[in-house]
Amino acid sequence: MLMPSADRGVSLPTRAELNEFRANLRRFIEREVMPFERRTMSHAERQAIQDKAKANGFWLLDVPEELGGQGLGFLGMAVFWHEVSRTIAIPARDHSLFGPTIGPILMSLSGELRERYLNPVLAGEKFACFAQTEPDAGSDPAAMRTRAVRRGDRYVINGTKRFITHAEKADFAQVIACTDPAKGARGGISCFLVDMDTPGLTIAARHPTMMGDAPCELAFENVEVPEANRVGQEGEGFAIAQGWLNEGRIRHGARACGVAERCLELTLDYVKQRQTFGEPLAERQGVQWILADCATELHATRLMVDDAATKLDRGEDARIETFMVKAYGDEMGFRVADRCLQLHGGIGLTTELPIEKLWRDQRSFMITEGPTEVLRTALARQILRGGVL
Repeated sequence: MLMPSADRGVSLPTRAELNEFRANLRRFIEREVMPFERRTMSHAERQAIQDKAKANGFWLLDVPEELGGQGLGFLGMAVFWHEVSRTIAIPARDHSLFGPTIGPILMSLSGELRERYLNPVLAGEKFACFAQTEPDAGSDPAAMRTRAVRRGDRYVINGTKRFITHAEKADFAQVIACTDPAKGARGGISCFLVDMDTPGLTIAARHPTMMGDAPCELAFENVEVPEANRVGQEGEGFAIAQGWLNEGRIRHGARACGVAERCLELTLDYVKQRQTFGEPLAERQGVQWILADCATELHATRLMVDDAATKLDRGEDARIETFMVKAYGDEMGFRVADRCLQLHGGIGLTTELPIEKLWRDQRSFMITEGPTEVLRTALARQILRGGVL
């Protein structure tokens, strides 16, 4: 098993350790998970796979060892996100087959909040969702309108959150809300843990998407939350949320690599055996150049993910690198999936192959958790300030 990350005082994993971890995880997924790409997993089958994941050391991978997890850093988790993204049997936004989703916000909890929220999630007794996006504040969270107004030892929250994944089954939400509009993102946004059964909090709508999921719209109407449920100090919410988004950008890049790799593998097999006008597709220069471009872009993204993850594991500021990883990686994954679907022709459009599902999911990642255009704008600002070159 991999060593925990350097930010926990332990050496970064070696390349040999990462390769061994990847090989073991890939064998597990191909043997235990991929058979469900064309049929739904029953509850009993899901439980059996989870039990095997625990037995093989693939459970709670990013959770510190003192909390019962494997304590992997970003390098190890990048391998995990890459490998689980090679199959459509695992939902693109739900990796709970390998343990509850914790995230940096819950991981930072201590005292009573840890007892009430983190520990039950680790035990599988509670489920959390993350609520930041709003109808008018998606890619610009500093413009959010959801307000949390202090009244004595409580906060009263009013507003709307949209496209909140898994809110329908969550026991509580990690809510990012504005506590000081004058300060905005510079000290005016805070983070709260809000129980889903709190009076005034309702699921106002669900939005079915082309990916097959249906994220929720949450309405907050005079929702009262104890001051004790605030995570960190007042005004630290934007920084706390950015920690989640940094992790997400690495996940996006690693996922794109997994998608591109699987699509390319399927396509290489197909073009070697598919005959048109008397010769295999693989013999045509136009096809060869497409494959060469796919392999080159995949390799470049792997290196970018590795570089950004290494810097984060060392405790370095890697925001610029994560902007690059997500913007380039998400588009690369979709480009490769799109080219591979095209080379498969009509069979690529069918659900007999996983490519069409990988294609649909990958298209969505170019929008969620930061559209590529917004990331390019943020990156350009850093370049103009001399922060990259």
